[in-house]
Amino acid sequence: MITRLLVANRGEIARRVFATCRAVGVQTVAVHSDADAGAPFVAEADHAVRLPGASPAETYLRIDLLLAAARRAGADAVHPGYGFLAENAEFATAVIDAGLTWVGPPPKVIAAMGDKLAAKALLAEAGVPMLPTWTDPDQVTDFPALVKAAAGGGGRGMRVVRDADGLAEAVAGARREAASAFGDGTIFIERYVERGRHVEVQILGDTHGTVLALGVRDCSIQRRHQKVVEEAPGVLPEGVRQRLHEAAVAAGRAVDYVGAGTVEFLLAPAGDLYFLEMNTRLQVEHPVTEATTGLDLVGLQLLVAEGEPLPLAATPPAEGHAIEVRLCAEDPTQGYRPATGTLHRFAFPGVAGEFAPTRGLRLDSGVLAGSVVGVHYDSMLAKVIAWAPTRASAARALAGALARAELHGVTTNRDLLVRILRSPEFTAGEVDTGFLDRHPELFAPLLPAGQLPLVALAAALGCAAARRAAAPVLAGLPSGWRNVPAFPQVTRFAWGEGEEIEVRYRLDRAGRLAEWSTSPGTGSPPQVSLIEATPARVVLDIDGVRRTFRVQRSGAEIFVDGPDGAASLTELPRLPLPTAELAAGSLLAPLPGAVSRVHVEVGQRVAAGDLLLTLEAMKLEHPVLAPTDGVVTELPVPDGGQVDTGAVLAVVNPSQEVPA
Repeated sequence: MITRLLVANRGEIARRVFATCRAVGVQTVAVHSDADAGAPFVAEADHAVRLPGASPAETYLRIDLLLAAARRAGADAVHPGYGFLAENAEFATAVIDAGLTWVGPPPKVIAAMGDKLAAKALLAEAGVPMLPTWTDPDQVTDFPALVKAAAGGGGRGMRVVRDADGLAEAVAGARREAASAFGDGTIFIERYVERGRHVEVQILGDTHGTVLALGVRDCSIQRRHQKVVEEAPGVLPEGVRQRLHEAAVAAGRAVDYVGAGTVEFLLAPAGDLYFLEMNTRLQVEHPVTEATTGLDLVGLQLLVAEGEPLPLAATPPAEGHAIEVRLCAEDPTQGYRPATGTLHRFAFPGVAGEFAPTRGLRLDSGVLAGSVVGVHYDSMLAKVIAWAPTRASAARALAGALARAELHGVTTNRDLLVRILRSPEFTAGEVDTGFLDRHPELFAPLLPAGQLPLVALAAALGCAAARRAAAPVLAGLPSGWRNVPAFPQVTRFAWGEGEEIEVRYRLDRAGRLAEWSTSPGTGSPPQVSLIEATPARVVLDIDGVRRTFRVQRSGAEIFVDGPDGAASLTELPRLPLPTAELAAGSLLAPLPGAVSRVHVEVGQRVAAGDLLLTLEAMKLEHPVLAPTDGVVTELPVPDGGQVDTGAVLAVVNPSQEVPA
């Protein structure tokens, strides 16, 4: 039996595995990079071993260091989690050769399914339906097409190509990204199915010859070919579920599958099924299967790894409906640009449980309040899962919990997730992999633009209350009080992408709001009465309707959560210090990263939207585009150069003259 388990991973999945280990009495070992030394998963482990360095290549991808950590901590088993080395046959072999129990499928299965091209060939012989596939770009004649990495997954290295003219650049970009993410730049090309749905079957196998399907998940809503929303059971046409189960079990039996795995399919609008890939590990979205079956999939992984037979003989019936969203540190309105920073507050209302099958709201997070979100790893902060008797009630509960959550300090995709869950098309089950491309309206912030002046007023009143509470004398007097009427108090805030708003207000001697305005405003301001103002809570009566705003401050940053949405503001100094002026047309790094490729030269004329360079951060490539027509006058960072937030990446002079 397993007595001490090392999880060769980090963040949320490490915490998830540790939770089951605690429940069944298995001791735990964490490994951590220097960047993760203060992470929650390290604190929760019974034992922890440092992996010197910060990048994945230095730490979580080092087989020798992981095995040395297992020996040092006295572990007798290894769980790979997902990502990193989870689907690396060499790692699985090394674990077994070291005399440790490998919690996963046999290395030969991982190797067979890890090469997507070999997997397609093998499973086609077992009767699993396949899409037309090419390995030579010159042979592709059927468009649109999808370029994919032969190794790895998670959407990395994938490119949709609409015509032959864009194929060469897509192949080159996919090879670069795949080589960076997986160490293997091999690609292949498939026919791209418009409005297809991404559906998958959770399978479980044991060493006694049993392979079971545990239901179907729908993971169609995606960004950059990475899943955003997942649900179980998938809403499917008549007869499709049975066909999916049969194809997935056939795939599992074809390779003598052992452990937890997922067989992924593309469901075409006409009802045709096509194999995509088999993931030989636990999936990110496994909680929705746990919620609808009541099974602990990590517990079953441990059971199978110990050689025990599965405790169920048939596919369990699904009960109720579960929906999961991936909460990520990113800005969807800026091309899903990753975000970094410190989480000053991370709170969800009504959480019923964490990291285990739960009815109601479940939170599986890799972070806590105070966690620092850096650039070294994936941008996912947490998975939020809601179970309810019906799909509609699960979506409503999940959207409500997300909308009321307090997420301060790091930009997230929360507003997009709420809008997806509340959209009529999602409610009707009209989803496919192109869902977000067709609905740009979902990227709007939850907070209506017209409500920003009220949020800014609440922030100003909350900050004023905090200053009065901290005043050494006369703290009980209203903010800005005078014996005679005086000029309004003025507070200026920065918000969004370099925008500003100024709040002017005056309180009377009783502390009531005598007048207020903002610049810029939104027409005639509503009638507002101040009911209460404390450093953490501002209550306003707005045209006869009382609303409560929760206010938190960290340095100059003010976070306001209200009934209509949340906003992050930065209080600007009354007398700002002088700063160096940047050259006109400067493009700044939005976050730390590495310039993976410079596509232009100094002196080159470019048009608005042209690709200037590619910035790599959080395991993804991010294009930097010319903001206007002009001439490239500066490129201070070469290929491979590291940059911090705010560094100048390029300067595009809108002048028509090429500099001498």
